[in-house]
Amino acid sequence: MIAEIIAAGSEMLTPFRQDTNSLYLTSELNALGVSVAFKTIVGDNLEHLTSAAKIAISRADVVILSGGLGPTEDDMTREAVGAALGLTLRRDSEILTGMYKRFAARRMTMPPNNAKQADVLHGAEVLANANGSAPGQYIDTVVGRHRKIVILLPGPPKELKAMYEAECRPRLAATLPERHLAKRMLRMALIPESQVDARTAPIYRQYPDVETTILAGAAEIQLHFLCAKESEREAQARVDELVEKIEHELAEAIFSSHGESLEEVVLLMLGLRHMTLAAAESCTGGLLAQRLTAVPGSSRYFLGGAVVYADRLKTTFADVPEEMVRTEGPVSEAVARALAVGIRSRTGAAVGVGITGIAGPGPGAPGPDAEKPIGLVYVALSFAAALSFAAAPGLGGDGGTKVVELQIPGDRERIRWWASQHALELLRRSLLERT
Repeated sequence: MIAEIIAAGSEMLTPFRQDTNSLYLTSELNALGVSVAFKTIVGDNLEHLTSAAKIAISRADVVILSGGLGPTEDDMTREAVGAALGLTLRRDSEILTGMYKRFAARRMTMPPNNAKQADVLHGAEVLANANGSAPGQYIDTVVGRHRKIVILLPGPPKELKAMYEAECRPRLAATLPERHLAKRMLRMALIPESQVDARTAPIYRQYPDVETTILAGAAEIQLHFLCAKESEREAQARVDELVEKIEHELAEAIFSSHGESLEEVVLLMLGLRHMTLAAAESCTGGLLAQRLTAVPGSSRYFLGGAVVYADRLKTTFADVPEEMVRTEGPVSEAVARALAVGIRSRTGAAVGVGITGIAGPGPGAPGPDAEKPIGLVYVALSFAAALSFAAAPGLGGDGGTKVVELQIPGDRERIRWWASQHALELLRRSLLERT
């Protein structure tokens, strides 16, 4: 069973307003075992809205429209649904009387155009609006031998949510066949989407009853799995079976199998090993620290650090030799390593992270960095002597320190985010070596 959500309102086709109601409705429908297959935003145009309603009714079992139930000329949802279903409108005297009373209680005269909010489609149930003047409507009908449920809800989120919970959820729960949705999500950092799909497609294709979606963005790949069955246990077992095979295939590339962020996972791993972390950041400007401190309880394992943007602060706060900065350049493997070692030593942390790079848009500073490209970033890890490890293949290191050289394409914001992501992923994989 599938649903479609239509949001009516020209304002949501501008850069200034977003449709948030559909996110809430999707969650609620999923809880009833209904998958949302389509979402549509339509401007205040009767022809367009009628067309969208007709298409939705033809392909979905449940259609929910939000907005367009107000008193003005551009509120056309009632008329559009009527045209789509071949239903006429009648003016409900009880609703109209209630509206007059509502205005009278506020010592206001009701404008004539408000009366259109009392127009109800023939055969529709009226849904009371406890937080506004526009009632909703619930239509349970048959179109071409197929049962269709069409629901009209007001646009303001406060009104929509209250109406759905009080009026729609009980009706749908009593009407729809019992179905349960199970969901899982796997998250991976710094791995190409094409590679993930090439390795997992042969597996998930064997599960046509599990909907698999691959999402890419922000230096992360997410695999989403969704399955609907008659029982929650059956649905969850099916999803878990597929996830287990995917986890076996991707192994350590997966940093989370239950939705945790990369920073949450890193902090958890530090806690399990009774280790603390400090960071010296140049081009990321404290972004790594911001991500870590956004996690509740992070202070137990993240001690803090310094934003060492100016060269002299690299020496002041992380003990980077001035001569090294002058000769190697602030954006160099040597300085990154010195930042990691220095901040670890200064704070007494078990692990130090050093990040330095050129985020652009201009070239590097005069001197050794002048010809270095935008996007060049070095990330270093330094473990305390008692925690030293052999450098992993492909990584420069001196036993207790790892350094990676990166060339990150994109604008300033992207370079900074990917640099912080690389730092967290390098730390996660390094901690995995210390099981």
